[in-house]
Amino acid sequence: MSDKRDVTLTEYSSIFIGTENDGKNIAVNKKTFEEIETFVLENSDHVQYFKLGQNKRGKFLQAQNYVGIIQTKSGRTIEILPKIAKLDEEEDIEKSKKILLKMLRTLKDSPFKTTKIANLKVEKMTLYEIFIRMFLEELSLLIKKGIKSDYIKKEDNLKYLKGRLKIADQIKKNSIHKERFSVEYDEFSSERLENRIIKTTLDFLYKKCTTLTNKKRIREFKFIFEDIKPVYDYNSCFSKIKLGRDMKNYEQVLKWCKVFLLNNSFSPYKGSEIAFALLFDMNKLFESYIGDYLRKKDEIENLKLQDREHHLVYVDESGRFGLRPDIVIETEEKTIICDTKWKIMSKEPSQEDMYQLYAYGTKYEKCKKLYLIYPLVDGSAPLQYDFRIEKSLELEVIYFNLHENIFHERGIDI
Repeated sequence: MSDKRDVTLTEYSSIFIGTENDGKNIAVNKKTFEEIETFVLENSDHVQYFKLGQNKRGKFLQAQNYVGIIQTKSGRTIEILPKIAKLDEEEDIEKSKKILLKMLRTLKDSPFKTTKIANLKVEKMTLYEIFIRMFLEELSLLIKKGIKSDYIKKEDNLKYLKGRLKIADQIKKNSIHKERFSVEYDEFSSERLENRIIKTTLDFLYKKCTTLTNKKRIREFKFIFEDIKPVYDYNSCFSKIKLGRDMKNYEQVLKWCKVFLLNNSFSPYKGSEIAFALLFDMNKLFESYIGDYLRKKDEIENLKLQDREHHLVYVDESGRFGLRPDIVIETEEKTIICDTKWKIMSKEPSQEDMYQLYAYGTKYEKCKKLYLIYPLVDGSAPLQYDFRIEKSLELEVIYFNLHENIFHERGIDI
């Protein structure tokens, strides 16, 4: 089995050491398995991206509720897709990727927000190549508007006097070579820091990408940035950038540069065997997507995500055990609280979920209605539940169809 073959799996499916796949569980070689296993163990103290287990076949690593890509130092790419895909056919994989990209667009302060998903052809492209394509689309828009030039301060030892003579350097360097001048001057150039970071990202991605279309476009853009020097101390360079109003066009492109150059994942990780990882918690992603949907589609203005107004108990007026409902909608007459759950609803809500929602409902005085929102997955039968928690407090279980981008049968009653 080639080390370079990409691996695609869904949440809660597994990888194991072997040569033949077992249903939705994927066989990989020993080196790839050990690289991912090391990654899992190095991150086990703060997050569980995979769960390590063992059966009669041997050790396995089961993906959890994180999706995205992991690229090992040996060059193997593992992509994990939302479990809304069955992965039985190419069409299922493509559909799952498009839904994931649509959800990513709702993340706050992310580089995904402005990319038009419909323009991206995701067939037979890994998520990594899709992310490269998204970066190139943003860069194309920037280049059409024009890359910025500025007066750059330069120092040189020239055969002619230009700008300001540096007396100390002149004495030190040119005491023998009287024909030279140690000078400092301003030159109008496109070699400003933002362009140098973009050039560095293009060089980085050219070595990484595998699709011919992406490689061709990177070559074209590298030609435009040909005379610009790359940077090496990435962290220091990004910290120096201050985008003013006249540099607004650079914002999205530089967000992508951060993702690639700094491994700026949306879920922090450690990994001595990992070259690159971009991972997303599906619980947070689903919450962000539903919140965005309600704001735009249902035109709800007074909507807050992860509201921090209340605590479970108070000691001497100091709050303890902060309550963080996923979505809070407030009107003059009432408060509505929604809790999103990224899991397949196979039985009634858990006791833990019910206690959590009871705490929300009783702490928000005007709360009359609570909603538990689950994704509707192809082939799953939605289980309808309506509960009365107290005389004037109700809880309703509803479902969101991500394929059709609509609530199933009934939504939120504002």
